[in-house]
Amino acid sequence: MKRLFIIFLFVLLLAATIGLWSYSYFESLEEATVKTTRIQEYSTIPSESGVFERSQFALEYQIMPLDKDYQRNLNTYYKNRAFYGGPPTVPHPIEEGGIGGSSCLKCHENGGFVQKFKAYTPVTPHPDKLNCVQCHVRVKTQSNFVASSWSGNKGSTLDNQALLNSPPVVPHPLQLRENCLSCHAGPSAAKEIRTTHPERVNCRQCHVINDKKTKDIGTFKRAIK
Repeated sequence: MKRLFIIFLFVLLLAATIGLWSYSYFESLEEATVKTTRIQEYSTIPSESGVFERSQFALEYQIMPLDKDYQRNLNTYYKNRAFYGGPPTVPHPIEEGGIGGSSCLKCHENGGFVQKFKAYTPVTPHPDKLNCVQCHVRVKTQSNFVASSWSGNKGSTLDNQALLNSPPVVPHPLQLRENCLSCHAGPSAAKEIRTTHPERVNCRQCHVINDKKTKDIGTFKRAIK
């Protein structure tokens, strides 16, 4: 019995030796590689993960009543920004030290009616960015700034369809704007850009991005074969 155990142990060690040698041999045949941390570059075509993560609220935005007394339009939308594409300022007092999930996101993450301000709150397109005041400055006074002749870029036109009945293109970059529903759905959205179909959450299926200046090609005529 002892002899059989020794023979079994010898065979086991021999098999392990052959296995390790084979693994080392085939590894030596592969080309040398250096493992590096992959840096994901920003693309003009983001994953739109924000749209699909917030899609559960699409139907709620659709059935919310319109806030006719405090309805926003594009004039009020751009008035709260220093320039076109800039982050909006904070038009109301906020708690000192209270940012992100402890303060701002209580109202701006999902939207809805805020009794304190008697209006529907705008929804942030990037609730994962918790240091809100890093980009959104607080407006405490109007006396610290003086008027200047500087003017930013104007907002894009709303009439930007390729054809008469085509869906409009996306005229702005999508960085930090991955959640289309935050600006285009619900009673807090500016009425000129509010979508009539927030339940169709795959926005880029029909609305292609176009943040480049193009020239007018005249009246489009389809070639007849």
